[in-house]
Amino acid sequence: MKYLWTEDTGAGYHFWQLVNQLAFDNALIVESKGSNQGILDALSTLKATEDDEYYIAFDYVLDNQDVRNKYRILKRLMDATDARVILLDMICFEHFVLAFDKLISWTGTGKIDKIRIREEILAAIDNHRIDLSRIKNEKTLSYLSGFKRYSTERVMKSLVGEFTQNEYWSVNGSLMGACWYKDCCVSEHPNSLRCGKPETKNGSEKMRMLIESDEVQRAIGII
Repeated sequence: MKYLWTEDTGAGYHFWQLVNQLAFDNALIVESKGSNQGILDALSTLKATEDDEYYIAFDYVLDNQDVRNKYRILKRLMDATDARVILLDMICFEHFVLAFDKLISWTGTGKIDKIRIREEILAAIDNHRIDLSRIKNEKTLSYLSGFKRYSTERVMKSLVGEFTQNEYWSVNGSLMGACWYKDCCVSEHPNSLRCGKPETKNGSEKMRMLIESDEVQRAIGII
């Protein structure tokens, strides 16, 4: 069997379930371990089996010391086990959404300042972190300095929240917003916030476009 372990819960876990459904025809067993510590705990007690493979979706950023420490433990556990364990190359679920090239047009956001900040931050990503030396715009630097506990992952989560405030595009709930994966568009709902213009209303097609984006493929291409 092939297993995919994620620390994500809620919308992030739902995303991985949809990846399993649409990209792998439900060939994976997707399990949420609740946190990066939960993944470490599961791996530390893993019993090796001959045919099983374990794919680990571990949020990894270099500018969070706690995450770096847990990542070192994760690598040691992977080296110590006889099981076949493969780590996905990813920052976090929110990075997949933030880097998606349809995000702005689909959600219909009018936040011009945040759009520019997004563009500069994405261009400054290097080796699982935002390389601050690449950022020259004062508004972007001011935005980043406003985080009390700064890390690349926190910036990703905050910016994604700015673009997906409408509940039908939200990625902060127990599931991904309905318009990511259902046959609908926000504009069909009464009293909705402004809506962009997805090329299709077909839910599976929209999710496949997200799954086929560069960052998602970088992570899941190894499976």
